[in-house]
Amino acid sequence: MNTSTWILVIITSALLVYTLIKDQSLAVEGLKVAGSTIMNNLVLLLTGFVLAGLVQVLIPKELIVNWLGNQAGLKAILIGCAAGGLIPGSPYAVFPIAAGFYAAGAGLGAMIGFITAWSLWSISRFPVEIALISPRSAIIRYAITFIFPPISGLIAYALEKTLLKA
Repeated sequence: MNTSTWILVIITSALLVYTLIKDQSLAVEGLKVAGSTIMNNLVLLLTGFVLAGLVQVLIPKELIVNWLGNQAGLKAILIGCAAGGLIPGSPYAVFPIAAGFYAAGAGLGAMIGFITAWSLWSISRFPVEIALISPRSAIIRYAITFIFPPISGLIAYALEKTLLKA
């Protein structure tokens, strides 16, 4: 386990102990809610992790490195952004995929672009946004956010290069 996981475990354990001491019924209720959340999302989580694993073994590592690796530069960032904007899914599916690409050799800039584009451009949300809000506001929001995924990818790429030199 990494440091952030240990911190989360310690904070959660401390809160659980505090809640048990303060009011045991609150602790039990909190654990029931947590169990319900796990059950409601378990299939989605497992599917996301299996999909991420399959992406890593089905897409040759050389292809990921060539198209999304740091040596591909701006091309990798733009491909990452395009993929992020096109891929549908919840964070439970998208983040494991991004982690799989990163573990297989994709550059940080491409992955930051991927995640940022998924967050801002997701083409699967566009029709819903048009239907529920308005076509005008959806188009304006997409136009305003269009530049951010590539910029965030370029910043991450530059920071990674700078930090690797240090």
